[in-house]
Amino acid sequence: MTIRVMLVDDQELLRTGFRMVLQSQGDIEIAAEAGDGAQALELLAGTQVDVVLMDVRMPRLDGVQATRRICLDDSGTPLPGAPHVLILTTFDLDEYAFAALKAGASGFLLKDVPPTELVAAIRAVHGGDAVVAPTTTRRMIDRFAQVLPTPSTAPGSPVLEPLTDREREVFLLVAQGLSNSEIAARLTLSEATVKTHVGRILAKLGLRDRVQAVVLAYENGLVRAGAAD
Repeated sequence: MTIRVMLVDDQELLRTGFRMVLQSQGDIEIAAEAGDGAQALELLAGTQVDVVLMDVRMPRLDGVQATRRICLDDSGTPLPGAPHVLILTTFDLDEYAFAALKAGASGFLLKDVPPTELVAAIRAVHGGDAVVAPTTTRRMIDRFAQVLPTPSTAPGSPVLEPLTDREREVFLLVAQGLSNSEIAARLTLSEATVKTHVGRILAKLGLRDRVQAVVLAYENGLVRAGAAD
């Protein structure tokens, strides 16, 4: 299956570099290119795209606002069938990248990412996974805990009502940035069982991936920065 990719960046040189890397892959096709978020939305209206590589700092419409319009409806609910968005950042843990994750992005990449990692990330999000590694998730949350809303919900939050007791345990460990293997070891489960639990959790809570689970947990005060240390 061919993965249709859109490149969105106001620097043409960077788009050229990404294009050269991706066009060498037999399963990836450059479906469109845009110089800002507004142009990206215009092109998406008439172009079938699976994955969007989205810069955050652009004129007219930045990547955060564009990502929100691509991934979420007016009520903030994930749009079914929407392209997956990978955020491109110049600096690790860019605050704009964090805002884009809240807006529905499936992860973020540094602009100097090695070609093999870029290709692997595109394939991963196309398959429904996130590309923010557990260790990066922990650093991200620790770095940006101060920009999250003041927790107003206790750990018995109604947010988790759809989950079983075991699913709640798994959810809280996902929110701390633990990988499936780490969760399996912590709860004495098989990694396959943990993966099944994570899939059910995301479905029940209407989340696209683990990154959105982390954001949900921190916004509701279910886990705090440093909880996994």
